Amino acid sequence: MSKEKNPRRVAENEAMAKAKMLRTSPQKLNLVAALIRGKKVDKAIADLTFSKKRISQDVLKCLQSAIANAENNHGLDVDELVVAEAYCGKNITLKRGRPRARGRFGKIMKPFSELTITVRQKGETA
Repeated sequence: MSKEKNPRRVAENEAMAKAKMLRTSPQKLNLVAALIRGKKVDKAIADLTFSKKRISQDVLKCLQSAIANAENNHGLDVDELVVAEAYCGKNITLKRGRPRARGRFGKIMKPFSELTITVRQKGETA
């Protein structure tokens, strides 16, 4: 009398990882995500390691998590993995502010974003 197993959200040759509440705007995060889209994972790791963007370390952690999910949870070969998708979206925005001249209030928006990375095994099943 147990519940049925949830269906997989990705294909059989794919694995996914999400990073939420990243302290940067989605526009800046998308610049780093575009850097690794479609690349082999070892090249993507090298690019993120030597990137000068601050958020690239968080993207690297998410990519390594996706690789670990592929290897441990789904039994995929790490040497054949390619970054299939890397996309980001908006999360919450903290509203802050400071007083300005003549009694006004200057809005300061502090956006958060989230990142989803999907890796796919290339090889005989393409």
